Amino acid sequence: MAPQHGGRRARIAFSDSATKQLEAISSEAELNALDRTLVVISVDPDIGDPIPGDTDGPQLRQYADTVEQVRVLYFVTALRTVVVVAYIEV
Repeated sequence: MAPQHGGRRARIAFSDSATKQLEAISSEAELNALDRTLVVISVDPDIGDPIPGDTDGPQLRQYADTVEQVRVLYFVTALRTVVVVAYIEV
């Protein structure tokens, strides 16, 4: 029997402001915590809670990992292949 593989992960992309926040992180522990959180989101983009707001564009979502102490605001593209990170809090 062939081994079972999980579904495809969504690719992670960063907005300009999230890129600046990422560049400001200097602690290896914080980078590792953020990396683990991004893996969780890439595997299941629906894991975050929807943020109420405008329905014209993509639905902004929030995922907070209380163990890693990381909060990420993001949206998922229409084909669900890319997660765009808009805000990072570590």
